[in-house]
Amino acid sequence: MKSVLVILTQANLANLQVHESLSATMVLATFGCEVKVLLQDAALSLLNAELQFEQLKHAFKVASNMVDSFEFYDLSPILVENRHQNSHFVTNAQQDIEFVELNADFIQSFDFVLYW
Repeated sequence: MKSVLVILTQANLANLQVHESLSATMVLATFGCEVKVLLQDAALSLLNAELQFEQLKHAFKVASNMVDSFEFYDLSPILVENRHQNSHFVTNAQQDIEFVELNADFIQSFDFVLYW
């Protein structure tokens, strides 16, 4: 089985690309790839499950709702870099999180890396 590391960098509610990235990640997991998801920088906002979509305020739907369904796609735990352990989004997260050191050895442990 091929292993894929998906590194997400887009913020929740930022644009449509984050929805497309999450959808593609779920499709990979559905069709037999071993997928791990690493949230980086602005994508840490995807851990905020408390946001409510307001049509007049937000241009895009809340992408964190998709992240909440990761457990059904065997995409848990969500990977977060050690340096973000004290982030507000991480400390208040309800999802299963695993902290990793993002380095060359870690990246090379995967067959493919997708960076969105």
